[in-house]
Amino acid sequence: MKDILKSIAVALSLWMVASGVILAATVGHAVAETTTIEMLNKRDDGAKMVYSQDIAEIAVGDSITWVPTSKGHNVEIIAAPEGFDIPKKSKNSKEVTIEFNTPGIYYYLCTPHKAMGMIGLVVVGGDTSNKDAVAKAKALGKSKKKLKALLAELG
Repeated sequence: MKDILKSIAVALSLWMVASGVILAATVGHAVAETTTIEMLNKRDDGAKMVYSQDIAEIAVGDSITWVPTSKGHNVEIIAAPEGFDIPKKSKNSKEVTIEFNTPGIYYYLCTPHKAMGMIGLVVVGGDTSNKDAVAKAKALGKSKKKLKALLAELG
């Protein structure tokens, strides 16, 4: 009986140590998240031809899924940090998900509505070091003034 209890105690101790090692290995490894941004004709605040968020702040490794709520919208990244491979613009009226593994500011727009100010920024990892480069990116019509204002919000 003593040997059985001793074996159970040893097995339990080993299980606890193994569980602790596994737990320690997973602590600090955040699970990547996905943020959803809607492509809108009109937002609740009355703004027209906009995304549901003007500025999205996410962690490195997170993704954003842009969801069209009506036809005719897309996502085209215009400026990004060095080292990020800018994907082709998305197809009109199609959902698109992009993963962001490079810290910095990303400037994107809706190709058909860029002159109407349908733009947005993604800030990855709290890094705004490429702000000046984004400020120099091409912006038309209302997008010029809006881009300047959004960058000013970042400080």
